[in-house]
This record gives sequence, C-alpha cells and structure tokens, in this order.
Amino acid sequence: MLSNLVMNQDNLTKILSRVAKGSLSVEDAQKQLKHISFENIDFAQIDHHRSLRKGFPEVIFGQGKTSEQIIGIMEKMIVHEDVILVTRLEKEKAQKITSVFQNAEYFKDANLLWLKKNEPEITGFGKILVISAGTSDIPVAKEAFLTAQAMGNEVESVFDVGVAGIHRLFAHQEQIMSAAVIIVVAGMEGALPSVVAGMVKAPVIAVPTSIGYGASFKGMTALLGMLNSCSSNIAVVNIDNGFGAGFMASSINHVSV
Repeated sequence: MLSNLVMNQDNLTKILSRVAKGSLSVEDAQKQLKHISFENIDFAQIDHHRSLRKGFPEVIFGQGKTSEQIIGIMEKMIVHEDVILVTRLEKEKAQKITSVFQNAEYFKDANLLWLKKNEPEITGFGKILVISAGTSDIPVAKEAFLTAQAMGNEVESVFDVGVAGIHRLFAHQEQIMSAAVIIVVAGMEGALPSVVAGMVKAPVIAVPTSIGYGASFKGMTALLGMLNSCSSNIAVVNIDNGFGAGFMASSINHVSV
C-alpha cells in the first residue's frame, strides 16, 4: 500500500510518475504526501522531509525525552521511513520502547536503538573503519560504527590500539590503509588521530571522548589536542559525538569520485 512506502527520492518519483500516467489519483497522492514536510504531534515536529533532503531520516536524540515521547515519534516515523535511529538512550527507556516495537534492537554498549523494516543496502563507495584508542572509548566508537552501518556503509572496527602501545596499531596497517574514511575515537590526551592521519591519505574524523583523569577536563584536553593536530587530513567533531562522526563518515563515503 502507498501508505507504507518509505518516503525517499525513488518512491517520490514513483508516486509522481503514477499520477502522470493516471494510475494514481491526485487525491490519493495528496494523502500520501500530506506530511512530506513535517508533522506536528504537540511535543515534537517530525521532519519527514529530511530523508528527501539529506538521504537519511531524522534521528531521535533520546536524552531528555521520555520513553512515551520517543514511542510517539517512532509511531509516526515508521509509516514513512525504512530505518529509525535513537541515540543517547538509557536501558530503562529502551525496555519500554522494545515492548512496543518488538523488532527494535537495543545496543547497550552504544546507548543506541534502531528499528529497521529491512537491512540497509550497502550504498557507500568504500569502507569505513572505526578505531578506538582504549577499551573505555568503545561506547562512543560503537555509536559511530552503528550509525555508519545503518546509513548503508561497509564498516569495520579496530579497538584498543592507543599510543600507549602503538605497536598494536601498526599490526592493522593493511586494514587502515584500505579504508576510504577513518573514524578515530580517543580520550586522555587525544593523540591517536594524529598518528593515524599521518599514515593515510583518507579523511580522518577525530572524536574526543570524556575519558581521562582530572586534567583531561572531561574531554576538553583531547578536543583541543585534536583541533591542534599537525596532520592536515583531520576533521574533529564534538566530545563523545560518535553519532556525528558516523554520519559525517557516511556523507563522505557517499560522494562519488
């Protein structure tokens, strides 16, 4: 049924083509496209147009929202979207959500939930590699990994290869050199992205984490270190922003050459 179509560029074209051919009435098309811009549900204004505009649906930021609010947003989104991501989601909220959406999957180590109608098609041109400096950085790295995966990319990971034992990183040199985009997640002094970027020509997205002792200032030291990197192929996202890194890596990986 048309009401169950995912609203992306392909399906918008199909709807308009059917109207042009006369196999779909203007009234039925109007019903399908009623909320193509946004939908006001009192506590949220859902941006259904984002899939058309940016190639991926609006992502729900779970922190600060109640489970009931998240469920309400998901109920409206799932009519139009093929995949829904909820980030920064606590376990207790996730349990309530999965009791309603039993096909949803919660990843406790990333505080991320996704609900998929189908497995994402691999549409990225290359491979994204997610690297974490330490085991303590893995939750942020997993958020990046799952985000990029949900957006249709081949994604691999290498964890716990920080500068305190740099020989561990070099053991994965072939894998690192073959990646199209690399995400490097690090706390403490935030040195690992500079090392990785110095090895490759690929773009490196650096993610500072809030992991570290007092003088790390909850990630500020790592952030400033990454911003001041002497490696020129580095871009930096906000502290603990694995989602932003995964999204940006996917955006780069979908640019044709």
